[in-house]
Amino acid sequence: MSNVYEERATMIAAGELQSFVPFGREHCKNHPNAVNLQLRQLQPASELWSSDGAAGLVGSLQEVSLQERQKESWQLRKGSTVTTDEAEYEEELYVAGHMVIWSRGSKSQASYVYKAFTVDSLVQQALWCNFTVPQSRKDEKDIIEQSVCIVQSMCVNVHTVSGKDFISPLPFQVSTLWPTKFGLLFERKNVTSDAPMSPTREPLPTLFSMLHPLDEIAPVVCKSTGLFETVRLQYVSDNALRVVFSCEQPSVIMTYDALQCTHTVWALRKVTPEEQSTVLKCPGPDGSAQTPMATHSFLGTHLRNVTRLDSPGSPLHCHALHNQGRVPSSPSLHSRAHSPNISSMAALSRAHSPGIAAPSFTGGQRFNISCHSPSARGHSLLASPNSTLNETPLLPEMEPILPDLCVEQLWTETTTTHREKSCQASKVFITSDLCESRYLCFLVESHQQLRCVKFLEGNETNQLIFASVTTIPAKDAAPLEDIDALLVLETNGSLVLYTGVTRVSKVFVPGLLSPNFSLPNHLPSLNTPLENVSTPAKATVQHISRLEEADMPSPVSEVRSSLQHHESSWLDDSPFQQAAPHIQALRDPVSNRVTLELSSGLMLRITVPEVATSELVKRCLQAIRFILPKDTAMKVLVKWYNIYNAPGGPSMHQEWNLFVTCFMTLMGYNTERLAWTRNLHFEVPLSPVIAPKKARPADTGSDEDWAYLCASDYHCQALAHPVAGLPGLEPAAPPVGMEDGGPVGGLEPSALLFPHIPSLFYVLHLLYEDLKLDELQRSGARALVSLLQQLARDLQLEEYIDLYWRDYPSFIKTFKEACVIDQAQMGLMNWPAYLNSEVPCVFGWLSKCLRGQDVPPFPYLPGICERTKLLVLSYALYVVGDENAISINVSKYLSRLSAGEMSQLLLYTKKNVLCSEFHLVLFSGFMLKDLESVPFGVALPIRDAISQCREHPCSEWSEEVCALIGRQDLTKQAHKVSLAKGKPSSSRAMVGLNVPLEPPVTTEADEEEDGMADLHPEVTGLIWSQDLRLQEVRRLLQSSRPVRVNVPHLPEVSDHEYIEEKENKLLQLCQRTMALPVGRGLFTLFSYHPVPTEPLPVPKLNLTGRAPPRNTMVDLNSGNIDVPPNMTSWPSFHNGVAAGLKIAPASQVESAWIAYNKPKSAELANEYAGFLMALGLNGHLTKLATLNIHDYLTKGHEMTSIGLLLGVSAAKLGTMDMSITRLLSIHIPALLPPTSTELDVPHSVQVAAVVGIGLVYQGTGHRHNAEVLLAEIGRPPGPEMEYCTDRESYSLAAGLALGMVCLGHGSNLIGMTDLNVPEQLYQYMVGGHRRTHAGINREKHKSPSYQIKEGDTINVDVTCPGATLALAMIYLKTNNRSIADWLKAPDTMFLLDFIKPEFLLLRTLARCIIMWDEILPNEEWVTSNVVSTGVTEQAVTHDYIIAGACMAVGFRFAGSANLDAFECLYKFARNFMQSLTTTTTSASGPYNLQTCLSMVLLATSMVMAGSGNLKVLQLCRFLHKRTAGEMNYGFHMAHHMALGLLFLGGGRYTLSTSNSAIAALLCALYPHFPAHSTDNRYHLQALRHLCVLAAEPRLLVPVDVDTLKPCYAMLDVTYKETQWYDETTVELMAPTMLPELHLLKQIKVKGPRYWELNIDLSKGTQHLQSILSRDGVLYVKLRAGQLPYKDDPRGWKSLLAPTVNNRNPEVRTFKPEAISTFTSDAALVSFAEYFCKASENMKHKQETVALFSAILYECVTQENPEMLPTHISIDQAVKALERGELSETFCLWQMKLVLELCESGVLQQRLRDTRRQSRGLLLSSEFLPVMKSSADRALDRWLFALQAYVSGQPTNEDADTSMLACFLVYHSIPSFRKMANTELDGNMPHLWICEQIRLK
Repeated sequence: MSNVYEERATMIAAGELQSFVPFGREHCKNHPNAVNLQLRQLQPASELWSSDGAAGLVGSLQEVSLQERQKESWQLRKGSTVTTDEAEYEEELYVAGHMVIWSRGSKSQASYVYKAFTVDSLVQQALWCNFTVPQSRKDEKDIIEQSVCIVQSMCVNVHTVSGKDFISPLPFQVSTLWPTKFGLLFERKNVTSDAPMSPTREPLPTLFSMLHPLDEIAPVVCKSTGLFETVRLQYVSDNALRVVFSCEQPSVIMTYDALQCTHTVWALRKVTPEEQSTVLKCPGPDGSAQTPMATHSFLGTHLRNVTRLDSPGSPLHCHALHNQGRVPSSPSLHSRAHSPNISSMAALSRAHSPGIAAPSFTGGQRFNISCHSPSARGHSLLASPNSTLNETPLLPEMEPILPDLCVEQLWTETTTTHREKSCQASKVFITSDLCESRYLCFLVESHQQLRCVKFLEGNETNQLIFASVTTIPAKDAAPLEDIDALLVLETNGSLVLYTGVTRVSKVFVPGLLSPNFSLPNHLPSLNTPLENVSTPAKATVQHISRLEEADMPSPVSEVRSSLQHHESSWLDDSPFQQAAPHIQALRDPVSNRVTLELSSGLMLRITVPEVATSELVKRCLQAIRFILPKDTAMKVLVKWYNIYNAPGGPSMHQEWNLFVTCFMTLMGYNTERLAWTRNLHFEVPLSPVIAPKKARPADTGSDEDWAYLCASDYHCQALAHPVAGLPGLEPAAPPVGMEDGGPVGGLEPSALLFPHIPSLFYVLHLLYEDLKLDELQRSGARALVSLLQQLARDLQLEEYIDLYWRDYPSFIKTFKEACVIDQAQMGLMNWPAYLNSEVPCVFGWLSKCLRGQDVPPFPYLPGICERTKLLVLSYALYVVGDENAISINVSKYLSRLSAGEMSQLLLYTKKNVLCSEFHLVLFSGFMLKDLESVPFGVALPIRDAISQCREHPCSEWSEEVCALIGRQDLTKQAHKVSLAKGKPSSSRAMVGLNVPLEPPVTTEADEEEDGMADLHPEVTGLIWSQDLRLQEVRRLLQSSRPVRVNVPHLPEVSDHEYIEEKENKLLQLCQRTMALPVGRGLFTLFSYHPVPTEPLPVPKLNLTGRAPPRNTMVDLNSGNIDVPPNMTSWPSFHNGVAAGLKIAPASQVESAWIAYNKPKSAELANEYAGFLMALGLNGHLTKLATLNIHDYLTKGHEMTSIGLLLGVSAAKLGTMDMSITRLLSIHIPALLPPTSTELDVPHSVQVAAVVGIGLVYQGTGHRHNAEVLLAEIGRPPGPEMEYCTDRESYSLAAGLALGMVCLGHGSNLIGMTDLNVPEQLYQYMVGGHRRTHAGINREKHKSPSYQIKEGDTINVDVTCPGATLALAMIYLKTNNRSIADWLKAPDTMFLLDFIKPEFLLLRTLARCIIMWDEILPNEEWVTSNVVSTGVTEQAVTHDYIIAGACMAVGFRFAGSANLDAFECLYKFARNFMQSLTTTTTSASGPYNLQTCLSMVLLATSMVMAGSGNLKVLQLCRFLHKRTAGEMNYGFHMAHHMALGLLFLGGGRYTLSTSNSAIAALLCALYPHFPAHSTDNRYHLQALRHLCVLAAEPRLLVPVDVDTLKPCYAMLDVTYKETQWYDETTVELMAPTMLPELHLLKQIKVKGPRYWELNIDLSKGTQHLQSILSRDGVLYVKLRAGQLPYKDDPRGWKSLLAPTVNNRNPEVRTFKPEAISTFTSDAALVSFAEYFCKASENMKHKQETVALFSAILYECVTQENPEMLPTHISIDQAVKALERGELSETFCLWQMKLVLELCESGVLQQRLRDTRRQSRGLLLSSEFLPVMKSSADRALDRWLFALQAYVSGQPTNEDADTSMLACFLVYHSIPSFRKMANTELDGNMPHLWICEQIRLK
């Protein structure tokens, strides 16, 4: 009977009863299910994956019986989100028929469907799984893809949360899938036809893994250890082995061996390379090695070689089977189709792309499709079941599939007797108990046992050690992870709560009758051998079903449904089959909730209550658990749990009282006798022992049971099985005549916790000290102190009592009782050593730190007193200034308490040390929010450190640190940079300024179509805020609207002539219109992010005109005048390039999108060719599939080939990419072997290909290519008129390419000395005899041309430009004087006559850029290049040489906006202009002048690139208007290129002067421009666009981090020292173009308006480059009280401005109303509103209002708004002190810490340190002294009380004690005991103290 009685006594009530229906079931009712699916089935795509190859769904529908259609299962889990802010919720995955429904719901929110999936065949299983996507770089975290996997018979659908969908076909039938840490595990179904396989071969693996849906399915390796044998490595191929459980953390799986009937636990991990190689050598079953490849190739061929044609889901199959009705779904065929015979394994191919439903056959070749033609029968592919490897004709062997995962045996169940052999576990889970031990539990239903295996984590990583096994009788069980417990359904039907293997109590479910206890419990003994139980019908059954499983309407989870057996259960005749429903099973545990399945089929969801709800009790329990031995701790926790959760137990606010009562009782106190604990009883209606009785049906036993408790050995024995006590014991009568204040009886030494009282007291004291450091837990500290003072009194620890009295003087006074503990009892206690040392007082410790005294290590509880640890270490770092405080010297400051004694503490070390103040942040995860709850005095030094860091941050700090110091600008920057590292292709949302802005409102509808609408008006508006120059540029460069043709109609001109005149004029204007796109491409460079679903908008090239006054249309196609043929082909090419160049390199461009843009009409082909070239220039062409490239080239469209070859080469700049080299070589006859077929390659395509070789091999010095190109410069014309036209452009291209290949190598051309490159080039330049060709191409050059007679001399007119530029590029910047002298212009008239003036320009340019360092930006240097021939008639040569020198200045200072260079070049440009526009004819002639002017103009815009300089814009505009005379297409192109460069990329880009950039510019700005739009004779027009390769983003745009709008900010840019200038710093107003980064030392955002920010470039420029490449967004943060420059350019409106005007500002002049204009912080604005305005009822508080206003002013101006609370707290503390109202000395401690900080060494040193112009403390200079003197005055009145304290007399009045305590705290006076111990005479102490105070 006692047994039952005990059962009933400890019972807890479960809460929140709800009936449970899976949400998915409701949703499915409203779901358009299978019938509606027929509609979907009509679509061909889904047909390919139709359920089993049958045509249509009708057939399969008939076969699906009703029962199958209703089959449902579901699983629940705790919601896992990345953000922890969300309330916890439950997720449900529900499966029924073809549907999977994933829903979410929480307490606060109703369930809703998160995702719903419908698939084409029945869902076999659905599960959640996380896949890991490994990152390429080491330092990056792998991305975890959360996904849901839906298993069908043929395939697994994987849907990730991020929206990716994959379909992985299954190569075999799968029984179950298991989610693991690494991906999915597949268990192959054991099909009977494995039998006929020849016995010699090893069986196929049964366990496979898939790490990602795109990876191959690979077999799993197993590493097992037998008893006597060595470690064996093999594939998991045992058919008897079944997986029953998998877990991600720790990564283990559990299997069941059906033959040996044992369970085994395996560790699952990645396979090591050694294991891979071992297993591929393939040991046979006996351990001997077989032929290396047999099994593997066998397996490999299974999984790979057989094409997908065999799988009934494959497309060919479907069509073959269309008319066969139900054949394919017959079961026999199915089993055959999946038997592991070679030809019938479904192929597993990676070719299957995830987005398409039909498999793609790109991998078809390797499968050799032809051999599998589907026959009429449709099943010829399915070989007979017993065919073996040898009979089936197979392809050659493939490489074996490498295994990915390995399972390693950890633990195997040991069975001693036959009857202990268990059946397969029906449920496995991992749980932990209240003392953090972990158990792996598995439920063996046949024995009705729950077996719990305890395991520990080993020292090595991932090593688990399995310990003891405990068996608990159970019918079912479920873990409750949130409360570290498990719920067990016992065989008699009652619910019992266990923690680990310790029984806690019964669980009472309101509304459910527990089985009647009065009935005897005669169940058959639990280890009945199985055979007796199972019925003959199912003799081999391994699982006893649950109670009446047959009655349940729906089977539950997958595992369960396979276990149903309709047997007569042997529990049927057990006595408690009442009518009332009873619990039959538990399922779906989530946190502390679980579902009960009742025998009636209902499901109820219950919540098991938590261990504690109040934070304080939780932490006390933690501390108790930490210090006590495990078994004792467990007893205490179980006892507490029962008391707290008894039915009808206490409410929330009484939890603490209950805890104190329970805790003190366990320590042996009689809580009835202590006045303060007796009062707790009145608050708690039930004493802890009565509580469980209230739930009893009958009340036996007296109300005074607990006196018995004190007398019994109850605590020692009965806690494991708590007994309520026996009835009939008389209460012990309290002793009579007990006085208040006297001793209150003794303690009960037999109590459970009695021996541990001292150590428990100590840990609770440390917890109390930790609570003192948290403003929000102060009430907890006060509650705890009442318990602590009682223990301290009883343990006679005077020092502690003194400490508590000083903390809470008036509170502690009320406690007078103490219990007497005699010496003998004291001896029974374990006194830890640390209790006798100094009393730990955290404020005292911090105060000593500030005073610079030596401090002992402070004790702390790891994991419990984290705040103590943090603040102590912060002080050590910042106040003591110990850099190593958190790495090697931790033990100096902290001593860690372990359950036994104090041990020295070693914390982990951090390698990357930042500035000393900031280690703290890193190792702690401390946040500003946390700092707000730290008391103000303690927090001040940390706030001070933070403000120091805020002033001088380091640009490389991590996001977390920047957030802590309150620099959101840096946080955002760090966040963006880290994003950029992760994803190279950033989307629109990431690029700061490309947030799609509202398009500017335009007046004309078609202004959008000019292709220039995508610039960022917000940024350009800041750069050019004063005028509309951008609109003007847009107007000059637009080519999409008709031009105005204004021809006066003279009377003598006939109408016909007039029309002709108009059309001739239009033709002239069209020369200009056709040249515009080249400039427009540069202007709109990289400004647009295309939408992947829309084609790129290309503005049209409009060549029509309008004639005023009637606006009549003028057209060139009227036939009145002759228009050159193909006039628009190149202009439309340029138009395509201009459109393509708008695409920013950061956009997402896919191969499909490029092809999608291909125009339908042939006339747009040229535009598309240009578009392809542009994609190459911005790097996107690399994404174009090789197939498409070949497709475009084979069309033979000349322009497309040019664009593609140049584009691909530019995209692969300098990579020596082999595939591109092959592509280019086909188009260059010289690179093909001499015997190859001569291809008819158009000349201009050859030119493009040659330049392409130069680009791909840029700067590599590749010997073979250099040799070929050198020969190609002088390639003679061939006999059959080949190579005869446009030879100049080919020779020039070869020269440019040669220069690029050997770019800047100078004389260090490795291995080319025999080629004599410079001499050969010199000869090409000046002429002479042609040398015989060595090398491969001499055959081709034997016979001379029949038309062109050049003899054996070099034709200098052809070869000179290429050779000159090649020399210039090879010796670029080498300052090689001898080569430069070759290039000097001749100094005699006679010799000058032999050189084309144009070539003089080239020579001068080449010579100057070789002598790079000598170029000077002034007029003298430019003119010094002119040869002094003394003859003035040679004006032409003079002009060309000047133009060449100007070009050199342009190259040298490209993109620098150097003022000297600009003024010098501008002057020459004006001179040329004047010569052109004067009426007198110049000696040079207009054409030459115009050429020189164009070159000087280009040079000027190169220098001012991206700056949008107005003077240059005026020049360009002037030349834009000139259309008559010599102005041809080429000159227009030059002028508009100059305009484009001037506004490069809308002012965001500028030019670089790197070697590569100069090479690109030389190609693009070659000084001979085309005469008309089809002219490519001297230079291929497409090369003009290469100047894009020289562009680099250098615009820095400050963006306000709060408004996210671009703004102005002052920058200090410091240049490194060079040979021309010292280190200098210039002030720039950003947004601004930065100089080239390699010239800079650092960039600093200057105050006073914005927070300072340093970017140090001496360590490398990557950080800045990453900022610039993402639109140059630099986040800045406005200081409080400051306005942006846009609103307040001069700084006169700022809050700080008035102080400038009147030198002696009255603080009162600060108007609180004004605050809102200076800070947007809502808290500050409200503070000003409510506390700083003198309203009616505040009249008498005028002073307070004034003080608050002054404080607010101070905080806002000093940029320390967070100091406002500190100021006010100090003020309040002092006011309370003056009134004498301090009942606790808490705020006084803070005040004291603040004052000590002001006098501390750290601060004094900082004030002395003048270098850092740093301010003093955060508190204002005047405020503190005032407060200090007030405090001193208030306390000095209490000196008299001190005398009494020192002499040891007690004081009586409350006020006195409080003030005395304040005094003692404030002046750090040691305790009375300490003073008594110091060797002073009895009457001395107070005199000594007074002396001390006076000294202070």
